[in-house]
Amino acid sequence: MRRTLSALGVAGALLAAAVVVPAVAAQADSEPRAEQSGAKQQPIVIGHRGASGYRPEHTLEAYRLAIRLGADYIEPDLVSTKDGVLVARHENEISGTTDVAAHPEFAARKATKVIDGVGVTGWFTEDFTLAELKTLRAKERLPQVRVANTAFDGKFEVPTFQEVIDLARTESKARGRTIGVYPETKHPSYFTSIGLSLEEPLVAVLKANKLTHRNDPVFIQSFETANLRKLDRMIDVRLIQLMDAAGRPYDFTVANDPRTYADLAAASGLAWVAKYADGVGLNKNLIVPRDAAGKLLPPTSVIRDAHKVKLLVHAWTFRAENQFLAVDHRIGTDPNARGDITAEYELFFGLGLDGAFADQPDTAVAARAGL
Repeated sequence: MRRTLSALGVAGALLAAAVVVPAVAAQADSEPRAEQSGAKQQPIVIGHRGASGYRPEHTLEAYRLAIRLGADYIEPDLVSTKDGVLVARHENEISGTTDVAAHPEFAARKATKVIDGVGVTGWFTEDFTLAELKTLRAKERLPQVRVANTAFDGKFEVPTFQEVIDLARTESKARGRTIGVYPETKHPSYFTSIGLSLEEPLVAVLKANKLTHRNDPVFIQSFETANLRKLDRMIDVRLIQLMDAAGRPYDFTVANDPRTYADLAAASGLAWVAKYADGVGLNKNLIVPRDAAGKLLPPTSVIRDAHKVKLLVHAWTFRAENQFLAVDHRIGTDPNARGDITAEYELFFGLGLDGAFADQPDTAVAARAGL
């Protein structure tokens, strides 16, 4: 079905988030952020894997904190279990985000697989039932960078997609504002190749929760195109085509399609994406490139080009630590210290960005308040 959402047409059901200082939440504003005639909609704030700057990613506690810090959406990356249940993990290989290696009963499950053309060794969600995964506990993925988060290692379970939706609804009711979900299908071609297609269970969960229409607080995102085009025929929620600063969608590799993400980010590519998607989720470097030394270069025209074909533009990932920022926005020399993340938001929001994926959602909410 042809998508027609305006570049500024974010769901009118969303309500205003509170302005918070870093790591401290304020009472959420109960006034709706409804669109007004002639008024530009503020950018949405997406809790990237939850509040992953403050809690181990893809845990209910990380999502809950993201909501408390003012996020409009929470983002679960979705992979499948052996028994076909969608769970929230950054990758299907889970040695870096769970304590699976410390479970001797699962030692024999360690394997080497080829995922999207790359050999990966570890433990994989598709080799575990949900009941088995529930015996594992999450741990911080970046322990050298986010040392404080390691205090929560071993405390939290791997959540299902349904549990993430349940949390969003409970928190929406408690806080008087709508919290959306923004799932990403991870490695869809791979999962289809092993008989665990992600699209059907994803649509089934959304239908069971009556989240099926374009004005519902849902975005589905993917780095591949074929599964988004398939989803466009299955459900009418909004779809976001993810694009990296290099490489190409893996389904293009499978289909011998020579196009790259750079081709999709060009004006002609965006026009093609607009036939099935409502927006694009761009690596920040596609919007404001950096030179070899990490300094900012002039912005590209990608936001303007996307808006011309009525695509929303969301960008990833906004992280407060110096090592993730352009040289222009770093403070001091400690790579793990906080830089001037506010300046980065001001730059991107000033270019017309429609949404930001943030590891520290409170920083994005505070920067948005200054618009």
